[in-house]
Amino acid sequence: MGRSLAFARSPHTLIFGTVFLDLIGFGIVIPVLPLYAERFGATPLAAGCLLAVYSAMQFLFAPILGRLSDRVGRRPVLLVSVIGTAAGFLLMGLANTLWLLFVARAIDGITGGNISTAQAYIADITPEERRSRGMGLIGAAFGLGFIVGPAIGGLLSHISLGAPFIFAAALAAANALAIYFLLPESLPPERRHEARERASIAAVFQQANRRRLGMILAVYFFTTAAFSLLTATYALFTERRFGFTAAQNGFIFAGQGLVGAVIQGGLLGALVSALGEKKLVIAGTVILTLTLFLLSGSATSAALLAVTTGMGIGHSLVMAPLNGVASKSVGAASQGRVLGLMQSSASLARIVGPVLGGWLLNYDALHAADAFGRSPYSAGAVIAALAVVCALAL
Repeated sequence: MGRSLAFARSPHTLIFGTVFLDLIGFGIVIPVLPLYAERFGATPLAAGCLLAVYSAMQFLFAPILGRLSDRVGRRPVLLVSVIGTAAGFLLMGLANTLWLLFVARAIDGITGGNISTAQAYIADITPEERRSRGMGLIGAAFGLGFIVGPAIGGLLSHISLGAPFIFAAALAAANALAIYFLLPESLPPERRHEARERASIAAVFQQANRRRLGMILAVYFFTTAAFSLLTATYALFTERRFGFTAAQNGFIFAGQGLVGAVIQGGLLGALVSALGEKKLVIAGTVILTLTLFLLSGSATSAALLAVTTGMGIGHSLVMAPLNGVASKSVGAASQGRVLGLMQSSASLARIVGPVLGGWLLNYDALHAADAFGRSPYSAGAVIAALAVVCALAL
């Protein structure tokens, strides 16, 4: 009993729970938001922009929050970011116009430093030789959140398309309470002092190998851009091509989350030991490229599910190893900033991917209805191929 209580209160378990609850809320949005935005007259392009505004705010503020977490500690930044998430989801669920949806997504994006700060927390408490495996813990929470979140979003959409966002706001509020009462600070005062002495992002590149860190950021950017293009357009694609509902798409994304949880939570340590981070990243980007290329040609539901599973495998093989390599490239006092840079790179990609995907899907709807989805997923395959090139250059 005492051992179980100690495990439940261990920092690894608590940060896993923090990310898990956060990603349930994030996962709830994916199958519902494009259809919810349609209720307010949004085109596919506008739906892509709605996803992109969140990432635009993260692109601007993730490095700031990362630097702040190096200077004042991880716990207060996590707390503020989760409270912002709760406020954004609540406004989204209560919105009655499209512009309020944009405001809600902007609020969530400004305070959305949850993941990079959680990764920095793991880096604080994990030895360097186990860093990629520790990042896999975040990836497993990410994957499990994607199992539960889209499934909940799909089910609650039967009540109303706004109900999933109210539920996500309640989850974020509970998450904030858990952080406040249970999560200890991971960054000692002396490291915070060192971070104040080394304040600029340029110092992070000076500390790391410039070219290597640049390639890591490039792979992260291209992989995330290709995958976010997929997630921004997938619900509209499957609704048009296969007649899938929000609930059905929710279960498909839940399956992707299960794939991610199994790989990053159960298999990643053994895979890193056997193959190394670089080979995993190359394999993941190649798989993502091939499956995106095949997606628009899926003629049956079985083919669609097989290709979608392949995308989940490819994405899962890339993310945690890249974050582990980035974390190991700098010292303890710069973890928040380098992982904030990674998050900022991903946020920029989540601006490009959804907007490009929405624009190309809109083009298909107007000019190539018989090949709906071909343009965005062909473009996504090209972007993923650029990630392959950068991975080979690591």
